[in-house]
Amino acid sequence: MIEPAPGILLIADPFLKDPNFMRTVVLLCEHRDEGSFGFVINRFYEYKLNELINNADGLEIPVYYGGPVQMDTIHFLHQYPQQIEGSMMVSEGIYWGGDFASVLELLRNGEISPNKIRFFVGYSGWGEGQLDGEIKEKSWLTVEATRNIVFHNDTNEIWKDSLRHMGGKYEIMINFPIDPQLN
Repeated sequence: MIEPAPGILLIADPFLKDPNFMRTVVLLCEHRDEGSFGFVINRFYEYKLNELINNADGLEIPVYYGGPVQMDTIHFLHQYPQQIEGSMMVSEGIYWGGDFASVLELLRNGEISPNKIRFFVGYSGWGEGQLDGEIKEKSWLTVEATRNIVFHNDTNEIWKDSLRHMGGKYEIMINFPIDPQLN
C-alpha cells in the first residue's frame, strides 16, 4: 500500500458501507497534516454541465459527484495544463482547476476534448488525521493514479480496474459481494 499523497487513488474497500463512498474511487488531490481532499471519479451526478451552469449552454457534458462536501461548488480535473491557466498538477498528466471561463470557451470552440476533462459537484474531504485513521481501519486501499483510470471511458469499470491496477490478491476483490451476509 502507498502512503496517501496527491495523485494517489483511494479505492473503497469492497465492504465499506458508507453510502457516500461505497465502491468508489477517489483521486486524492491534496494530503497535509491539517487535512486532505479529492474527488470521487466513478459516480455520475444527476445533471449535466449545461444544467448546472448558466453560461454553459450547449455543453451537455457529464458531471460527477465529487463528494459530500460543499455540494454547491464545481471543480474539474483535466489534461490541458498549457491551455488552462491556473492549473495545478496533481500527478503526471492530471491537473486540477484553472480558469473556469476559459475552459467553457475552449470546450465550445472544440479546442479541448470533453474526454480529457472531468467536472465534479462537491468534493471529498477529511480533517486532520481522519484519512490516515480510515486507511489504518482498512476502509481504503491505495495505489498510484493513472490518466487511464482517472479519465476512464467507462465509469462503471473504474473501481474494478483500480483493483486490477493494484494486481495480485486485490484482483479477486472485484468479485466480492457488496454484503457477504447475502451470499
